[in-house]
Amino acid sequence: MHTPTRCVCPGSFDPPTLGHVDVVTRAAALFDEVVVAVHVNPSKTPHWDAAQRVEALRECLDEALPPHTAARVRVEAVEGGLLVDHVRSVGATAVVKGLRSATDVEHEQPMALVNRDLAGVETVLLVADPRWGHVSSSLVRQVHALGGSVAPYVPSAVLRRLLDR
Repeated sequence: MHTPTRCVCPGSFDPPTLGHVDVVTRAAALFDEVVVAVHVNPSKTPHWDAAQRVEALRECLDEALPPHTAARVRVEAVEGGLLVDHVRSVGATAVVKGLRSATDVEHEQPMALVNRDLAGVETVLLVADPRWGHVSSSLVRQVHALGGSVAPYVPSAVLRRLLDR
């Protein structure tokens, strides 16, 4: 009997980018179930509230994924606390994150080690698709605020929301 594997893809997703969608899509190819945990990063001031980010991300993933894959991906807001506590609470065994640069590796490695020490939770780091390696939510917000087009970097559901603001 096969025991389903579940992972958590955490992030602030403020706003979701095509890089985020790529990481979740690739995680869904590796795990039976994916929980996308939308959280508030205490070192950042969110531009979209958690409910807006969850709604936008759900729409993006529904557009990007085939229906049978989208059904295995759950998007939810997470209120504070340790990531490993949330991972355990949803019955996941791994955290999946995307890496854009060597700086990301330096940032993620100590967190991965602590997560394994605290809870036995493994971390899977996916190297960014070269098309999205330079894209971040903060870059998208900055380009958009200065009047530039962010269409190449965000899903259509996010672009509609940005243009409506």
